[in-house]
Amino acid sequence: VQLQACGGGLVQTGGSLRLSCAASGRTFGSYDMGWFRQAPGKEREFVVAISRSGGSTYYADSVKGRFTISRDNAKNTVYLQMNSLKPEETAVYYCAASRRMGWGPMKRSPDEYEYWGQGTLVTVSS
Repeated sequence: VQLQACGGGLVQTGGSLRLSCAASGRTFGSYDMGWFRQAPGKEREFVVAISRSGGSTYYADSVKGRFTISRDNAKNTVYLQMNSLKPEETAVYYCAASRRMGWGPMKRSPDEYEYWGQGTLVTVSS
């Protein structure tokens, strides 16, 4: 599967952005999907994951209550609504796809994901 993320940009502190990640192929519904981010000079960080059906989600504590992940399997797309953004959340945001079985904390690990999009830059100004 090929992933194409978009929707990044420049936003002020407290603002909102909606990222999208479109997947190629007909088997999108067989992938758990995740969003990660990587700030300059830092390691890639888990943000949120959503199960194949969309029925289960798993959020990093730092974004709970502010970010919302959703997916539309008919459109082969996963979304990340980000509200109340903070300057320290400036990063390149990546979407990723996983066919590995199992759900839970393991989805926080980048190693769970076989496919990655190219990333989209989110800049939060103070």
